[in-house]
Amino acid sequence: MRFQAIGLMSGTSLDGLDICFAAFEKQNDWNFQILKAETLPYPENWEEKLRNSIHLSPEELLELHAEYGFYLGEKVREFIDNNQLEHIDLIASHGHTVFHQPQRKFTLQIGDGRAIKVQTGSPVIYDFRSQDVLMGGNGAPLVPIGDELLFSEYDACLNLGGFSNISLKQDGKRIAFDIAPVNIVLNRLAQKFNKNFDENGDLARKGAIDQDLLTKLNSIEFYSRSHPKSLGIEWCCEHIFPLLENIETVNAMATFTEHVAHQISEVINKNNLQNILFTGGGTYNTFLIEKIREKTESAIIIPEKEIIDFKEALIFAFMGVLRFNNEINVLASATGSTADHSSGLIC
Repeated sequence: MRFQAIGLMSGTSLDGLDICFAAFEKQNDWNFQILKAETLPYPENWEEKLRNSIHLSPEELLELHAEYGFYLGEKVREFIDNNQLEHIDLIASHGHTVFHQPQRKFTLQIGDGRAIKVQTGSPVIYDFRSQDVLMGGNGAPLVPIGDELLFSEYDACLNLGGFSNISLKQDGKRIAFDIAPVNIVLNRLAQKFNKNFDENGDLARKGAIDQDLLTKLNSIEFYSRSHPKSLGIEWCCEHIFPLLENIETVNAMATFTEHVAHQISEVINKNNLQNILFTGGGTYNTFLIEKIREKTESAIIIPEKEIIDFKEALIFAFMGVLRFNNEINVLASATGSTADHSSGLIC
């Protein structure tokens, strides 16, 4: 059984649209091959639209949902044409998260999959999170199904994106949860220096740790809660950003980096993990990685660039393949929903 699929991922840190074309084959186990992948940085107008989407009226948000769907379709069409791709079984799109409030039974990822279908003519699977939220889950993290079936040689898989999340085996079940915000905060602070992100963590490295701020950050109630649990930008607006006001920016960056490293290493050490696969844009933040290494004796595995950059897009392509075959692609042990299920709208 072999499938070729395109996965689309837009993270909360708005560093661009990840497109991954991969082949999946199942014999006894699933294996994969990334055939072509690239990240398309958002033009300034699109970055602004997506960043401000949380403030739109209902009508404006519906308009953006369709407009962004056509934008995704256009970019996929260009990706297919430029790389002369053939034999595409399906396109799986995560969309861009605007709202994520599972406790209130809703999550919203914009980018209408039907518009992608109109642009490309290929079957499209989208809206992977809503069903899980309606089933009592967090709608996140979803990538653990890929960690379980494609990356099982590691004790855990940890993603450093807008938020950090981890997936690991516990008592024979795959569990997963968000650990802490990462780039959604650090990038916002870097923008005060007219930078999209803090390359290598160099700005944070110049700052001094504010012990009072660090104590406040580490005392936030979320960190003491048991899994499953997930985070959204609304949570950051309420609990993180107010604490960083009136703090010199480089000191805020240094302190927040220390905070993230502390929270991640706590999880690693508590679960006695021997080797952890690190992926996501935050993996390039050498200052953050150094801080984590200082706090744990576990082996931190940093893979080739293709896996660092495109693991999430790869797994959404894989989730699309599983959904296309009506196989389980969301694990209740990871999200907290009432049962494992096959999620995503097909068009």
